[in-house]
Order: sequence, then C-alpha cells, then structure tokens
Amino acid sequence: MKLHHGSNIVIKQPRMLQPTRTLDYGSGFYTTTSEQQAREWILKKTKSIGKRKYVNIYEINEDELNSVKVLRFDKPTDEWVDFVMRNRQDETFTHDYDIVYGPVANDRVYLQFGLFEQGFISKETLLAELKVYKLVDQMLFHTEKSMQLLHFVEAIEVK
Repeated sequence: MKLHHGSNIVIKQPRMLQPTRTLDYGSGFYTTTSEQQAREWILKKTKSIGKRKYVNIYEINEDELNSVKVLRFDKPTDEWVDFVMRNRQDETFTHDYDIVYGPVANDRVYLQFGLFEQGFISKETLLAELKVYKLVDQMLFHTEKSMQLLHFVEAIEVK
C-alpha cells in the first residue's frame, strides 16, 4: 500500500510530533492513500512564497498490519463520530491503538462537525450529511512501533 504525507520538508524517518491542537485521531504521524489530499493539505498549510512543499511517499506491507493494534473505520459511523469528537474535545483523551484508519474530517466536513458539536444538528443528521460527501482517508501512525512499518520511497516537490 502506498501512503502520502504532505510536509514542508522531506521526511525519510517519520517521528512523533506533539500537535498544537487536537486532531481527529490523536497525536502521531498522519498519512493518506490519496496523493491529491496530501498535495492539497501542504498547499493550504504553506501559502507563503518561498516555502518548499513536498509529498512524501511511503510503502507499507499490509500483512505487517497484523503485528500492531489497528482501529479501522471504513466509513462514517456513530463510533467514528464519537472517536473523532473525543479526540477533538478532550485534550486528556488517549487511546492504545498503534494505527487508526478512516475517513478524513476535512474542511467541508469540519463545518458539519461544528454544527453537531454546537448542538444545531443531531448525530443522525451529521452522518446523513456525510454520506453525500466523497471522503478521502487518513491513516494515523500513533506509536513508534507502528512507524517502523513505514518505508520511505521518495519525496515529490510540489510547485
């Protein structure tokens, strides 16, 4: 499986970084199977002229996923919403999964999550709304053990 990570640097050895904000699946190293998603993310994050932009590409042997604890969401569900909301709202929340895989709650989806969080829409309405979006995926590597499964292939500079 090929995975992509957008960054302003080439990352041959992924490492754990402490986020400055709460994230969908917690702290760790985020990747996606979508090169386009990684490209769009880094373009959005580095708008200033002169900053370099890269899509780092990794491979992972899917058989090796059996050696780590994986939480997988194939589509938005009640459990997925609860997990994302716990990570976003509770700075003390932690989980013991090595890898978490599932849909990206991107900017379009973020608005719907905001409406849900503020009580303007129900969880059922949120999930119904999300069914009309074409969601891309994300795979969080949450532990050092899981990051050892990532094998750097190359970095492509984004212009």
